[in-house]
Order: sequence, then C-alpha cells, then structure tokens
Amino acid sequence: MNLDKIHNVYFIGVGGIGMSAIASYFKSSGKNVAGYDKVSTNITKSLQHIGVEIHFEDSLNLIPSAFKNNKNTIVVYTPAVPANHSELNYFLNNDFKVLKRSEILGEITKNTNCLAVAGTHGKTTTSTILGHILKEAEVNATSFLGGISENYNSNLILGGSEISVVEADEFDRSFLKLSPNIACITSMDADHLDIYGSHSELEKSFKEFAAKVSDTLIVRKGLPIKGLTYGINENADYDAKNVRIEGGTYIFDVQTPLESIKNIHINLPGKHNVLNAVAALAMANNLGVSLPVIAKALLTFKGIKRRFSYKIKSENLVLIDDYAHHPTEINVVVDSVKEMYPTKKVLGIFQPHLYSRTKDFVEDFATSLAKFDELILLDIYPARELPIEGITSNWLLSKISIEKKQVSSKEKLLANVLKSEAQIIVMIGAGDIGGLVDEIKNNLSVES
Repeated sequence: MNLDKIHNVYFIGVGGIGMSAIASYFKSSGKNVAGYDKVSTNITKSLQHIGVEIHFEDSLNLIPSAFKNNKNTIVVYTPAVPANHSELNYFLNNDFKVLKRSEILGEITKNTNCLAVAGTHGKTTTSTILGHILKEAEVNATSFLGGISENYNSNLILGGSEISVVEADEFDRSFLKLSPNIACITSMDADHLDIYGSHSELEKSFKEFAAKVSDTLIVRKGLPIKGLTYGINENADYDAKNVRIEGGTYIFDVQTPLESIKNIHINLPGKHNVLNAVAALAMANNLGVSLPVIAKALLTFKGIKRRFSYKIKSENLVLIDDYAHHPTEINVVVDSVKEMYPTKKVLGIFQPHLYSRTKDFVEDFATSLAKFDELILLDIYPARELPIEGITSNWLLSKISIEKKQVSSKEKLLANVLKSEAQIIVMIGAGDIGGLVDEIKNNLSVES
C-alpha cells in the first residue's frame, strides 16, 4: 500500500489510546482525518483541537462526504468495535480499504528501522521511556505510545520517518503485523484467554513475534525465548545492580555486554520500573545511543498518565491513579505502595475489566486485591463483551479475604471513599474509572 496516495483516513474508535496516536500522526502528515467514537473524552477533544472531525453517534449521515470516496480513503478500526456497527459495515460493503489498527501501524512502520516493545505487562512504560531517550538523544524517531507521556502530554512523539518506536500489542495477535528490527519482550503472563484459549497458545504467538525480529531481540531473563537478556542481579546481558532508593528515587548501576555505568536515576516507583528502564536502555544502546546519554535522559523522564500517577501527594493523604487491570499488575501496584508507605493503611478502588478476564483469573484477582487494607469494587467494565451469567463484582468480592470490602456504584463511590480513614487511596482499572479520579481528587482536597 502506498500511503502517499491516500488523502483521507477515517477512524472508527478514534478515541482509543492507540488509535488516537495514529490519527494524530496522519493529521500531522497532511492527511484529512475524521472519525467516530462512542463518547467525548479528553483524547477526542485534543484531536478535535488539531482539526480532526469527530462525531459520537453511529450514523452514516454523519460521515463527512469527502470520506465516502473509496478511491482515496482508507478506514481504520479497532477490534473493540462491535460487528454490527453500521459505519464499519458501510465501509466493508462498499469496497473501501478497511484495516485494523495493527495493520495500519504495520504499514506505517514497515519501511522504518522499527523498535517494538512487546509483553503482557510493561509495554507502555518501556516504549515511552524508549521514545523519551531517543528524543533526548536527538535521534529523529517517531514513537507511537499506548499511554499519555507526562513529558509531552501526548501519546505520539513526532520525528522522522526512518526510525519508529511502537508498542507491540499481543491482543488479537496484532503484533504479528509488525516488522521489527530491534524488539523487546518484557513478559508473557497468561492474558487475553478469550482470544488465545490457553497460556501455551499465547506463548506460541510471542515466539512467532520473536521470529519476525530482523536484528536484535532483548528478553526478560527467564523467559523461554532466546535473545539478549535483561534483569536485576541475575547475570543478565543487561543487568541492574546495587539497586537502592534515595529520596523516593531509584538509583542503580547497569552492566552491559561491553561496559558498565553507575548511579542511573529514575523517578518512578517500584522495581518493575527499574526493569522497564533497563529494557529501554538495552534497546536504545543497541540502536547506538551511548550509556551516559541514556542515563541523562532517564533523569528527566516524568512518567505516564494513569501509570502510578500521583493525583494528591501530601504527608497525610495520597491519591494514586493506575491502569492496572491484571492480577500481576495489581500486585506490582500494591507492592510498590507498601514499599513507599509501609506504615499507612491503603484503600484500593478497582474496576474489573472484561467479564472473561474476571472469570479466567478470579482466584488471582482475589489474592492480589486482598493485599489492600480496604477495598471498594466497581461493577465490571464490559468493553467489547456481553455479560457472562454469574460473573459479577459481588461474586469476585465474595472470594476476597479481607474484612473491609464492598461493591459500590459509581454514583455512591465518592461518599464511600469519604467514609474511609485510609491515608493512601489507589484507583485502578482499564475501564472508565479514570474518568472518576478528578472528582475524588477535588473532593478529597477540600476535605483535607
């Protein structure tokens, strides 16, 4: 496909975190860009601000007339869109070139030197750190991110067309559409079993991805895939050593296959972020960026919105917002909180994401959520799914072995939070819980 000959790009699900980065990219490239999404959000508003025409009703009449020409329009959609979506079916039935998000990302990056970050956890943070390193190192790369970078207030870091950084998503086997030159695999925990059916099928897909890497593959030490390894005190090829915390900052040394560097600083909580930083370091180093330049860039990395984002941070009250939606991710968040605030009570507020994920990992969710001192569950966020009989937040709550626990509606959440005496409040989930954070923050600020 010759993207230079395409004038119009229409997005169905334009407000998605990955979709919106591509929409911004095409708009900056001089294309006409428009699209549909279910609801207006800060992301859709930012797209409208740069001239992307967006509507919020599934209606053929609202598609701009310029985008109804199948000769110069391509259509990009997210798999989260239901199969009976009238706009999607209009384009499918009228000879338009219709691509999934992963397919268009593959087209954009196939002729670039592509650095791809894969893994069931850590993709977004690692790829965002990597994009920041390359920007600070004055490497002219374009980075497509799965989160909003605090440094750039964007999920797109614009640069040239010769080097790209992408988040290689395993959902729906999307990452198999990419052509990576340098890649990293951070983890292969069981997830998306509604797609894969079993953990072994998921692992098989990661091995297919690994086989597509043309130059250098970097993998978390211990994963059953061959490549350069990274870890913490594990005799990995890229090994973090002497890890310590000083004033809320992680400081560590790194030994590489050729050299070492001391006293790297990263201002993110949790040892998992040390691992993410080492993975990004390894990728940048294999691209040719020197260790001192990488260390300088890591000093100025501010993080990602909804990845352990402090909304309130005072001596007596802390509010943290995080995207965690898998038991492993919840463990990481809770462990990081307990490490930072070992003597304080922690209230967790969790919105389960997907009926199938809740069903598949209920025992693991019960174990990870029981680490909180108090817990409030919201109803399950369905996303692309229909309800599964018996799979509810009350069912999950019944399996969690702590005393102070409840299910709350969104409407009553604030009142329930204000009743708690916990000094640390953590709001987690991948659904629309992020939209409730500011209300909680504003009212807690008034109360305190």
